[in-house]
Amino acid sequence: MTATTEHDIKILNNLIETTIDSAEGYGEAAKDAHNTRYAASFQQRASERRQVAQRLQQQVRSLGGNPEDDGTVLAKAHRMFVELRAKMSSKDDTAIVDEVERGEDHIKAKYEDALKDTDVTAGTRSLINEAFVSVKSGHDQMRDLKHALHGTH
Repeated sequence: MTATTEHDIKILNNLIETTIDSAEGYGEAAKDAHNTRYAASFQQRASERRQVAQRLQQQVRSLGGNPEDDGTVLAKAHRMFVELRAKMSSKDDTAIVDEVERGEDHIKAKYEDALKDTDVTAGTRSLINEAFVSVKSGHDQMRDLKHALHGTH
């Protein structure tokens, strides 16, 4: 395996972990949201994120690597999903949306960093870019929902 291939695998596995965390966070949000519209939206995003993770995992396999198949919920960098679960005990949809949106800021930043990485090959960058479309859409939807709930723009 070349250093370039190893680098792509490392970047992809990092994104896989974050994407799985995001799917789990959305799944938790869906379970605890009072508003069924929010719950359905969270469930749809969870499913979409699992599909994104699967596509990234396929790329890792095609590069000859072992894809991550687990999130990093307990990792320091991903504490927001632990906080999300804690705040959900409050059963307040606004608090849930706030935490989901914070998680979205995190995953969006991870993907943006990966896209700025000049050592990633063109094929891997293209796949990351495709996945980023979904991530950005989820981020923007949650940002807009948060602003609507708080009455801000």
